[in-house]
Amino acid sequence: MRLTVIGSSGSMSGPASPASCYLVQADGPGPDGAARTWSVVLDLGPGAMGALLNHVDPAEVDLVAITHLHADHMVDLIGMQVYRRWHPDGVLAPVPVLAPSGALERVRGVGGDPESETYAGEFRFLEHDPATPLRVGPLRVESFPVEHPVPAYGIRVTGPGSVPDGPAEVSVAYTGDTDSCRGVVELATGVDLLLSEAAFQEGRDTVRGVHMTGCRAGAAATAGGARRLVLTHLQPWTDPAVVRAEAEATFAGPVEVAVPGATWEL
Repeated sequence: MRLTVIGSSGSMSGPASPASCYLVQADGPGPDGAARTWSVVLDLGPGAMGALLNHVDPAEVDLVAITHLHADHMVDLIGMQVYRRWHPDGVLAPVPVLAPSGALERVRGVGGDPESETYAGEFRFLEHDPATPLRVGPLRVESFPVEHPVPAYGIRVTGPGSVPDGPAEVSVAYTGDTDSCRGVVELATGVDLLLSEAAFQEGRDTVRGVHMTGCRAGAAATAGGARRLVLTHLQPWTDPAVVRAEAEATFAGPVEVAVPGATWEL
């Protein structure tokens, strides 16, 4: 299984990165038994659709999972809709979209379409259900409620290991946007890689219930026993070195900062 960063800028697209978008892939048999690559896209923020084209044909995406319905995590669903509806080779089959309740109305509002537009030809909307994991080929996708001003979910993807002599099964957990909470620790429990937002900075951002700092992201990774921590969703005005140092003070494992194009093989 591999994780590729498509966009990592927080709250907006930045000068060097689209907003939130991550690609998780694993190889495995398709419905016909032939080998293929399965692809799950986590969030589609501003600028992400164009960058995604550098890594996977959107026609081959098997699931789009949206953590919450703030614009910086979902507006490029409209780009995905246009790609699927108006592709020159013909209309593409609808792709499942895992999202919080109200996703259809939110996407319709962004697109400026009338209520008669259901996007049924392009999307098949599914609601997060923490009690029911989704199967996407060899991948298992689980949802964990987290703390944010709107309904929000962290997502854990578990799949086959791809490193020789490594574990047969590995996991990546993505927090989406959240402050410290029990759901984040449950999400991070035992994962090989925790992809954690760290949009706030200690001593600078004091509001609670919205985002984590590097310190709080590191503490969540430690509490959950994660093996590696990757920090993401840093706004353009934040120094990554500061947030990374905060995380290293509360987490003893490897700490990295997400940048577009970075890939981890697990």
